[in-house]
Amino acid sequence: MSVLADKQQRALGRSWASLLKDRQILSWALYDWGNSAFATTVMAGFFPIFFKQYWSVGVSSVESTALLGTANSISSFALGALSPILGALADRTRGRKKLLLFFTFIGAVSASSLYFIERGEWAWAAAFYVASSIGFFGGQSFYDALLPAVAKPKEMDQVSGLGYGLGYLGGGVLFAINVAMTLKPTFFGLTDAAEAVRVSFFMVGIWWLLFSVPLMINVKEPDSEGTSDTFFKMTTDAFKNVVTTFRHIREVKNVFLFLIAYFFYIDGVNTIIKMAVDYGLALGFESSSLITALLLVQFVGFPAAIVFSAFASKFGSRQALSVAIGAYAAITVLATGLQVEWHFYALAVAIGLVQGGIQALSRSVYGQLIPQDRSGEFFGFYNMLGRFSSILGPLLIAITGLLSESPRLAMLSLLLLFAAGYFTLRKVSFPK
Repeated sequence: MSVLADKQQRALGRSWASLLKDRQILSWALYDWGNSAFATTVMAGFFPIFFKQYWSVGVSSVESTALLGTANSISSFALGALSPILGALADRTRGRKKLLLFFTFIGAVSASSLYFIERGEWAWAAAFYVASSIGFFGGQSFYDALLPAVAKPKEMDQVSGLGYGLGYLGGGVLFAINVAMTLKPTFFGLTDAAEAVRVSFFMVGIWWLLFSVPLMINVKEPDSEGTSDTFFKMTTDAFKNVVTTFRHIREVKNVFLFLIAYFFYIDGVNTIIKMAVDYGLALGFESSSLITALLLVQFVGFPAAIVFSAFASKFGSRQALSVAIGAYAAITVLATGLQVEWHFYALAVAIGLVQGGIQALSRSVYGQLIPQDRSGEFFGFYNMLGRFSSILGPLLIAITGLLSESPRLAMLSLLLLFAAGYFTLRKVSFPK
């Protein structure tokens, strides 16, 4: 190996081949491969459409939209409120893996149970969707908190990127199979598209549980102080610790500033993720084209998340995150000029190039800024902000849309969030 190549490799940390041979790292990343199926097939893909057209038969369109929105709000608020407390509790009990398994089981079983819900039973569908969402987002907090345990600080960008990359690929592979099942149900031995969607929900739970097994077996539980206190005392102490951390988090200037920046720019990112299909429908695009665009994001996001982490290792996390935020600002501007479907595909590719990168880098940078012995608690705050995001963005779109009566101008309002995130991020001192 040349001297230059050797220097570059040392700057990038371990080689990708070496990371993939690390049993703990690969097992940790495979969990992302498994649980991302819920995010793609259920949350973003089939559930919103199936809830309205199958489970909400006899309910008006306005009412079904309100019911789905309520279900999303309940799960998001519950996890947003509980995440810091659960994280602090996990730090005290050496229980991150146990709590991850607990939430994974709830999420996967609830997702698979959607298969058994009959036509018109919207209340049961909403209940199991809330339970599976709580399992997904609750487990994510403890999964993220295990990152400092499996990766050294200089490897966090790479390992976090590997997790998101495999997540995009795993979620995309199952989603592609599920889409094929709905298009050609008889080929798969199914009666119609409705049965194909129900079987898809069942497959998500099995997929999720299957790929969580390597993490449960191979990833070591991080060391912590441990305790012999009762569950009630641990819970009350965890709540007190969260209150104390919240009061003093401003003293950890870097963490505080990063969380503010993250709240703004990830709100813009999540709003684009959640509103993209609705925006495309408002412009008159076919739903099949929007599903195709969603698949594009998944498969472009796989290599892009990994490449983006290498870019961050070479040029610095600050520069990489700034590039990603700038790219999202450009995507927001370009979205106002969409005219034909290939424009939508092009923007889907652009989003795929930076979406995994900005998510993975945010997680790894935060993991390097926080106290390692309290990663569960601090990642609880991080995930709380993630759950409470997508509040300002939809509000901006709603207000701007009502005032301008233009969905294009409404989308442009998201520039305010990316600008706020970018300029706050400039004040953060990044780890070297």
